[in-house]
Amino acid sequence: MSTLSNLLRQVEQKDPQLAADLAHEVKALRARRSFGLNFERHTPETVELPGRPVRKGDKVRFLAERGASPKSVDHRLWRVASITRSDSGRVASLVRQDKPDSAHETATRAVDDLVVVAEFGDPIYPGLVSTGKVEHGGEKPFHTVINAENFHALQALLYTHEGKVDAIYIDPPYNTGARDWKYNNDYVDSDDIYRHSKWLAFMERRLKLARRLLKPEDSVLIVTIDEKEYLRLGLLLEQTFPEARIQMVSSVINPKGATRSTAFGRTDEYIYFVMFGRAAPRALPLGNEWKVVRDSRAERLRWAELLRSGTNARREDRPKLFYPIFLRNTEDGPIFDSVGESYLGADRDSVIPPQGCVAVWPIRSDGSEGNWQISASALVELIGQGYVKTGAWREGRTTISYLKRGEQQKVEEGLFPVLGRRPDNSIIVDSSEYTPIFIPGTQWRVASHEAGGPGGTGLLRSLTPSRRFPFPKSLYAVEDTLRFFVADRPNALIVDFFSGSGTTAHAVMRLNKQDGGRRWSISITNNEVSVDEQGALREQDLRPGDPEWEAMGVCDHITKPRLEAAVTGKTPEGDPIKGAYKFVDEFPMTDGFEENVEFFTMTYEAPRLVAHNRAFEAVAPLLWLRAGSQGRRIEKVTDDFDVADTYGVLFDLDASHEFLEALGKAERVRIAFIVTDDDRSYQMVCSELPAHAEPVRLYESYLTNFTINTGRE
Repeated sequence: MSTLSNLLRQVEQKDPQLAADLAHEVKALRARRSFGLNFERHTPETVELPGRPVRKGDKVRFLAERGASPKSVDHRLWRVASITRSDSGRVASLVRQDKPDSAHETATRAVDDLVVVAEFGDPIYPGLVSTGKVEHGGEKPFHTVINAENFHALQALLYTHEGKVDAIYIDPPYNTGARDWKYNNDYVDSDDIYRHSKWLAFMERRLKLARRLLKPEDSVLIVTIDEKEYLRLGLLLEQTFPEARIQMVSSVINPKGATRSTAFGRTDEYIYFVMFGRAAPRALPLGNEWKVVRDSRAERLRWAELLRSGTNARREDRPKLFYPIFLRNTEDGPIFDSVGESYLGADRDSVIPPQGCVAVWPIRSDGSEGNWQISASALVELIGQGYVKTGAWREGRTTISYLKRGEQQKVEEGLFPVLGRRPDNSIIVDSSEYTPIFIPGTQWRVASHEAGGPGGTGLLRSLTPSRRFPFPKSLYAVEDTLRFFVADRPNALIVDFFSGSGTTAHAVMRLNKQDGGRRWSISITNNEVSVDEQGALREQDLRPGDPEWEAMGVCDHITKPRLEAAVTGKTPEGDPIKGAYKFVDEFPMTDGFEENVEFFTMTYEAPRLVAHNRAFEAVAPLLWLRAGSQGRRIEKVTDDFDVADTYGVLFDLDASHEFLEALGKAERVRIAFIVTDDDRSYQMVCSELPAHAEPVRLYESYLTNFTINTGRE
């Protein structure tokens, strides 16, 4: 509807009556709302690309003059008609682009005073350039950090990881209206009438791409949010993922509460879990920090009543589970004598107990006949194992309880060591060292999850003492949240496309250290400079694109140094990190992690170069990512082929015989990339590939392989 409003204003300038008639019909259309979430899908979405060289045909905007206020920025859109050289440098001839009737408007501008703009739907030819790496993990996969506009990066990941991601964890902009989020390069203020619909349009596009990355048979999307957008986000998730099971958790992150003069202080935020296929939270051993949210019964071995309650609890519901249990009373309490067979008769009093015994029947509290939870034969076996016990002697009303299979496993796994037996043969266990295994409820009040605590602000201050990042997530909160879904997946791939300071990658490293896993992460962040630092930089006559400006962006200034410090155990200044990790796995931070991390920046390649096969170096990291981000990377085109640790590339079909021989000897190779436009030749090579190598076709024109941002979802 926002696009319609703009069009109506243009029509009004030429034909006021037609505009009025159209406005009347639009108003009637707006009144007809379908059920569900309705919002303006604002398109096109535009993104400025400060690092991208200006070329003929590009869409551009004017950069603000050095030292000027951001309010003076000219948001008009131009297309570069030509570029010429002069004594003062390169100069672009421009044609106005953003209004249909402005094609005659022209301008000239120094190329250095322009920034390239990508609109939603403009074809983009992505590449990745490595900006550094840390190698401390041997042959483990590399955690990958990509500095990019996340919509473009997600589209690129569809080539590398569509349907292969185990978990996505994101902490998107909360849209508070306090200059914390940009849409089309402008901060969205609280008085913007399209504030919520812009946020929803922004999120919907990215969630649709995220859906394609996740494994449909078993994966989870985790989204954190506060009260500003949680209602709209919930509806958006329901509409975007109708096949998923969605649950929301309330998590306390600031027990003292954020003070507000006209409202209750906010203490919590919300976590949405969107579960696909078989995905479900696992019962985990959770330490004392979870004690406030766990059922105290989880701290000991849980004996369940043998008498069935709830549904199907009447005798007629389970007639074969209606049988007597014969007990004998002794000086030490009641003991089991024997178990009778299923009784299908009408008069249970006709069943005579053994001498000195009483019969205990499954009689409900209201006096009606019920049934037991297990069969007579199963009960006899459990009594022999010590998994059934009696309560205080009450003759025929004596209670009987037993251990269900999950509790039996805890005994058999040694979580509850057996110390002895009671007179009725039931086991006596030691519960003093037991860490409860359970799935918590939907209200979390866990001290380690506090954003201002030792896992959030305090932790980041230890890792990067001279740098600040507003409102970091608690490392332990992200770690715990992921653990419920990837604890039993040592090779899981986790993606975060709002990665901020890099907490998700750091949390994955912690999980790996705890169980020796090889989980790996892909983190996408941008290099935006905070509002406070922008002012100081402008006072120095700096602007976006300048090296000094970019050095203060979140990726270069926070994310990279934080993850490098986490792995190496040293601050950016080279000093050993002070302090220790807490909870679950406690060790000095200076120990670091046995992990590998590589940092990339997304590039935007020229179509002409890509079409002529001169961009392989730019797309080479994408092939490496698809093959598992592990081992050596094939960086350059060769005359025939190359085989790395986990993949190979056949550049010349004439070398296919040697290529196939090399793949046969390289058992760790997962993917064989074959460069050809010839279908028959491609199929011939595929038919002879070893079973361990998946064939992937690369057309000779890289335009065909990697074009993104064309409006496809």
